[in-house]
Amino acid sequence: MSNHTSKRKENLDRFVGKHFLYTYENGWKYEMYIRNANTIDYRIHSGIVGGRWVNKQKAYIHQIAEHVFKFSWDEPTGTFVSLTVNLEVPILHGTVAFPRWVIEHPEKTVCHQNDFLDLMVQYRDAGPTYEKTIEDNFATITFMRDAGSDNDEVIACPPSELPKDYLNNLRN
Repeated sequence: MSNHTSKRKENLDRFVGKHFLYTYENGWKYEMYIRNANTIDYRIHSGIVGGRWVNKQKAYIHQIAEHVFKFSWDEPTGTFVSLTVNLEVPILHGTVAFPRWVIEHPEKTVCHQNDFLDLMVQYRDAGPTYEKTIEDNFATITFMRDAGSDNDEVIACPPSELPKDYLNNLRN
């Protein structure tokens, strides 16, 4: 992650600590936690890499407008993600660029990434990286709450260890 910092005056107070679930138009279900002003945690419930979860991923987080926030990150897998969230309207737009190796072998990434960082880098470097597959989708935010900053309890286990009805029981 570069040391670039924006000179814009931003207020991330309303975004930091947000914990939310969202479902893309293609049916993929994700869970996100904005841990602090430059770190996220997430869990993937379904999709090609369903079962994957990550803690303390460095991200660029910015306020775009009063209720709109954008955050982006580059994973050790070589996957690049950029999401825009509107807190006023329960909508999210995401663009994900999957390297070719992830598309060919998504099961290799289905783990707690933090425990396998060196392996993810090894897979990325072995490739193939190009041609990337771009997923560009809107999602509906189905649940959102404030969980406070740097809360290690929000995303603390893989989706497989959650109660069977976890996604259905989270309500705003």
